[in-house]
Amino acid sequence: MGRTMSFGQQIAAMPLRRTKSGGFEVLMVTSRDTGRWVMPKGWEMDGEKPWSAAEIEALEEAGAVGYISKKSIGQFHYGKVLDDGSVQPCVVRVFPMMVERLKSDWKERKQRKRRWFTLDSAADKVDEPDLAELLREIGRKPKKQPIIRELLRG
Repeated sequence: MGRTMSFGQQIAAMPLRRTKSGGFEVLMVTSRDTGRWVMPKGWEMDGEKPWSAAEIEALEEAGAVGYISKKSIGQFHYGKVLDDGSVQPCVVRVFPMMVERLKSDWKERKQRKRRWFTLDSAADKVDEPDLAELLREIGRKPKKQPIIRELLRG
């Protein structure tokens, strides 16, 4: 009998802004351990709806303030390295967020860098293939995404 692998449940914000040409850029942050580019993400929080937890992560990790969708735009998988060195497989639900402003003073500003990327450029920077595909898909046809259209009406 094989062991059933349990996945950790995480949430992520996909902080977006419109460009002058009508496209989108995504705000990425560096991870605290390896310095690679990631989206603000974390574990689900007791007493918080998943999208609300994602909004909190965007504020704490990137200083991003805006409005977030209550609907996930997709998900990706990755291996979270735990403090003891073991790897916990995680599934991360992604909630798009339209950023209205960036705070100059935020909780993790001394631990992370933040930068705006085109969706294609962000897809090239991330290690997770399914996250890269999600970013490219949104970059190709952002207005075909009902959740993005809903946020734009916001």
